[in-house]
Amino acid sequence: MSGILIHLPSTHLTKPATTLRLGPGEAARFGRGSTAHPVELLLPDPAVSRLAGEIRATEDHWQLTNYSTTQSYLVENPEGAGEYLRISPRRSGAPIPFEFARVVLPTRGSTVSFQVFAPDHVYLDADNPAGAWGTRTLNAYSLDKTATYFLVLVALCEPRLREASAVSVPTTPQVVERIRTHPALTQLTARAVSAHIDYLAEQKLRVRTPRHCADPGSGARRTGKREAVVGIALRFGLVREEHLALLPPRTPGLQFPEPAQSGGHR
Repeated sequence: MSGILIHLPSTHLTKPATTLRLGPGEAARFGRGSTAHPVELLLPDPAVSRLAGEIRATEDHWQLTNYSTTQSYLVENPEGAGEYLRISPRRSGAPIPFEFARVVLPTRGSTVSFQVFAPDHVYLDADNPAGAWGTRTLNAYSLDKTATYFLVLVALCEPRLREASAVSVPTTPQVVERIRTHPALTQLTARAVSAHIDYLAEQKLRVRTPRHCADPGSGARRTGKREAVVGIALRFGLVREEHLALLPPRTPGLQFPEPAQSGGHR
């Protein structure tokens, strides 16, 4: 799936969280911003340049341009055990290979950062790696089972995998509670989980939610999106019982979600 999703979490400096979607050829600038230098991704920290950089989406990856003349930026792979790239000052169009990345800018305090969910990685046909038989075969649903978004997907599917009678899917706070005991996810937030669900729905599984759930920000829209993601994952066997082993041990007393009630907060 081409295009990228950019997520800037909510902090004491930026409220609320910001989510941008870029198609191939589209770009978004980031920085402190000003009237003369408007930006799509606002980072209101005095140590960040007014026009700090730009992200540009291509067909199969994204590029980062660093407009700073003095500061290097880091692009971390949160799924890659410390793997990162350093983007030097004035570097233009650096290609970023990570499917999920965190862009980190230095400040006088700690750092500021935002996340980028990239296009699917494309792999060769296992039966024909040389591509000698014509057009290559693409995976209908390309999922990285080591990625955080896949763990979120497994947590969403868990109740129905364990109990066939389950009719409801976990809410975002319930997903956070379920997986934040994982050693790598102790700082996981509801905003981050929501971004992972959006990425799964819009980029990975390409769900189409019911028309009555189309109102942005509505509880029905969010619930419909989670249910659609779970439905596709289970119908096509993308998440199976063996994947439950990826989840951390269940906390004693943690219950599966009750059937959804109309009008409830989700």
